Amino acid sequence: MMLRRAMVKLLGALTVLAGIGASQDASAAEVIKIGTLAPKASPWGQVFSVWEKAVKEKSGGRLELQFFYNGQQGDEGAMVGKMKAGQLDGAAVTAVGLGKIYKPILALQMPGLFSSWAKLDAAREAMRPEFEKGAADAGFSIVGWGDVGQAHLMSKGVAIRAPEDFKGTKPYVWRDDAMMPVFFQVVGGTTPFQANIPEVLPNLNTGAINVIVAPAVVAEQLQWASKLDTIVADASGFAVGALVLTSKKIDALPGDLKTILQDTGKVASAALTKRIRSEDDAAFGRLKGKMTVVELTADQKAKWQGLFKQVRGRLAQGTFPAEVVTKLEGLGG
Repeated sequence: MMLRRAMVKLLGALTVLAGIGASQDASAAEVIKIGTLAPKASPWGQVFSVWEKAVKEKSGGRLELQFFYNGQQGDEGAMVGKMKAGQLDGAAVTAVGLGKIYKPILALQMPGLFSSWAKLDAAREAMRPEFEKGAADAGFSIVGWGDVGQAHLMSKGVAIRAPEDFKGTKPYVWRDDAMMPVFFQVVGGTTPFQANIPEVLPNLNTGAINVIVAPAVVAEQLQWASKLDTIVADASGFAVGALVLTSKKIDALPGDLKTILQDTGKVASAALTKRIRSEDDAAFGRLKGKMTVVELTADQKAKWQGLFKQVRGRLAQGTFPAEVVTKLEGLGG
């Protein structure tokens, strides 16, 4: 019931922003093709479905959103490539996908950087003009920012309480991610298993992967959590994302349709931010009830913070501009 009320509220907000009295002539509908890794039934998919309906209704059928769920258009690197080639108009991506557009955005997910959503919000807002300009220079428009959840370390058959506990494990690293390979280079003692998102579940099934770092809601929605038995209570970072469209597609739209798309996109992004944070908290609560929970001691937390500091230092040596790392560390406090 709460979910239904939330969806009705979101649809109402989108309706108001889209404007009243749009033409009902749908003979020449403009279709915006958008890719996402999220399942249609996920919290992301539910919001996107409401956004689709509102855009179609308020444009009088002149503008339609067509979502491709479950990675139908490939992983995030592939989706960004298709956007650059004109085969896809937009995508809902994490910071990994955003990093394929403008790499410094991925620095928002450096480990140990923020201690709360409020710290992330402040830092992202401070960096937003620079990040959005970088995306615009690459031919993309960030319609709205969103979140993916707090990243927790999860494992099967082993409890990882300190960095040295990675030795001999089989951690997963997203093949499109420019940051996590550096993390494991600093950790040492293990060789991560590189894979794209659709490859993770089958490799969890076979045991080729037994450690992941991901938000609880993602682990649930992609069915990874059912293959794992241990979770670290402390979050190592905050996973973010955004709705991105090609500037070429937006600029080609008539003015009124452009306004509808951009305004409702901002509302959808704001709804996702609030919804996903709540869903992630709830998912973490469920996983704690099913898994062995690792509560870190003060000494163990100090070890992780020392490691995270080393990783950020290494990332500042070429993965990201040093000044971006320094600025974000200052904003993170």
